Amino acid sequence: MKIGKLSTDQLKELIFSTLNKKREEILVTPNIGEDCAYVDFGDYVCVMSTDPITGTSEEIGKLAVHITCNDIASSGVSPLGIMLTIMAPSGTTEKEIRNIMLDASSEADKLNIDIIGGHTEITDAVNRIVISATGVGKQLKSKLINKDKPKVGDLIVLTKGAGIEGTGIICFEKEDELKNLFGDSIVQEGKSLLDNISVVKEGIIAGKVGVSCMHDVTEGGVLGAVWEMCDLYDLGCSVYNDKIHINESTKVICDYYNINPLRLISSGSMIIGIDKDKINLLKDRFDKEDIEFSVIGEFTEQGNILVGNGNENIDPPESDELYKIV
Repeated sequence: MKIGKLSTDQLKELIFSTLNKKREEILVTPNIGEDCAYVDFGDYVCVMSTDPITGTSEEIGKLAVHITCNDIASSGVSPLGIMLTIMAPSGTTEKEIRNIMLDASSEADKLNIDIIGGHTEITDAVNRIVISATGVGKQLKSKLINKDKPKVGDLIVLTKGAGIEGTGIICFEKEDELKNLFGDSIVQEGKSLLDNISVVKEGIIAGKVGVSCMHDVTEGGVLGAVWEMCDLYDLGCSVYNDKIHINESTKVICDYYNINPLRLISSGSMIIGIDKDKINLLKDRFDKEDIEFSVIGEFTEQGNILVGNGNENIDPPESDELYKIV
């Protein structure tokens, strides 16, 4: 099997087909493009998500906090706590563990969340540090985004741009090589993108505006996230490459390594579906918070999932472009 998360077909055949829904309290079952689990607690819903960091050992404490909080935010919900499981190889020092936790705690403070538990161990089952993070949020049931709402004609919005997390990771992992080739400024710009990988603010704003759906952009990049949303909602779409913002460092690095920035992991970006009548309201709220975004396409009838000038199909997400490099 390929490195990276399982393909859509593998998830359906190997994972989802084995699951049986037994409890009525579980409101949403696992699915392609579904970021969170929803558990009914009367007037409130507990929103949960889990994700690992496996593609890098750099900035891993920071990344672990944000990837799971981003998933919670994709439901328009403010995260309140996370649990961290740290698996570290033999030879890991106490200083390294402490630094990971200092980074994670610092990011948690910025998001006003608590680290509420987890597990830490040294093991020969891994050859570098791996963290799995589980996030928890709480929301009134009446205020949850309606997961059945997206419709033909809804606009597709992308916040920030493509390849944000992947660019940052590559710049940390390949720093010396890239500095020799392109100079310090490109590398520093790329590394700084990891300071913008939270989508909590835009997720909460969009939830209050009343959007039709949200999905944070992780493995598989922008095109992978769009494909997953279409698959989840049984819709097609048209997406236009020239509307997708790509940072200069991302362009340079992707050109050099011959990888597709639109297929590069991009925590820090959120895909949002929204009714055309609400786009000006969303723009006003985002502008006030200096959140960059662009309208990159719209949902269409089920069938074609198109990119470019409407003549190229978007394929299902496969192994992320990051794994070709690190």
